[in-house]
Amino acid sequence: MATKLVIIGLPGSGKTTVFNALTRAEAATGTFGASGDEPNLATVKVSDQRLDVLTELFNPQRKVHADVQYLDVAGIAKGIAEKGMSGQLLGHLSQADSLVHVVRAFEDDTIAHTEETIDPLRDVETLNLELLFSDLGMVEKRVQRIEAQVGKTRGPERELLERELALMRKLLVVLEGNSPLREVVDDLDEDETRLMRGFGFLTAKPLLILINIGEDQLGDPAAKLLGTAQAGFDAPKVMIDTMAGKIEMEIGQLDAEDAAVFLSDLGITESGLDRIIAK
Repeated sequence: MATKLVIIGLPGSGKTTVFNALTRAEAATGTFGASGDEPNLATVKVSDQRLDVLTELFNPQRKVHADVQYLDVAGIAKGIAEKGMSGQLLGHLSQADSLVHVVRAFEDDTIAHTEETIDPLRDVETLNLELLFSDLGMVEKRVQRIEAQVGKTRGPERELLERELALMRKLLVVLEGNSPLREVVDDLDEDETRLMRGFGFLTAKPLLILINIGEDQLGDPAAKLLGTAQAGFDAPKVMIDTMAGKIEMEIGQLDAEDAAVFLSDLGITESGLDRIIAK
């Protein structure tokens, strides 16, 4: 089964451009809004030198690479969680193994930013809050529903509801403290983990924050931006990296030899496709 990575971000962050760069796809860019548009979908084979070594050692009948499936969903606008995400969008996010948050750092006067200014750290915080509010609303509704049911049941069914209620109240405290659930999932016992698994909470998922930079930001500016982002958002199950999405999308359309030369000229030592899969 393929690992499913869902690409999220504010409208205008360059999500689809990054999707194309990571998958060598040619999806139309600039078409998504904060609606229930059908997502872009592509599956990529994982290049793994360990598999090559094992194949030489054991000479199996088949050599099967792992798959990574990328899903590029509609932009998540500020305030969408308060209004309620569409069932379709929430369903895609809930089924992800990990989330890839594309954050805009590039300048482009032809692409309007929803906040009018470019501030990647602000945008990371904005989307983090949208995911947190979505989980918070789900937990609050579940607590209310269980509290209404628990007094009407007896026996094993009541015991199960009481255990779930205790878990939801624990998660509620975490979310009300503005902390994502991924920070506490390793502290849950086996029974709590099993109860929680079916909800697909968004802040419980591992997160890759991918800062989408322009060509003029390659090198020292990207390194400085990455360091600032890591200082502000480094946390358990969170990784942060930069990627020149537009450049890498263009390079992805070249043959391997030309692409290698182009990457070398720009000082990019490893393609975004390979680097992000490795992370």
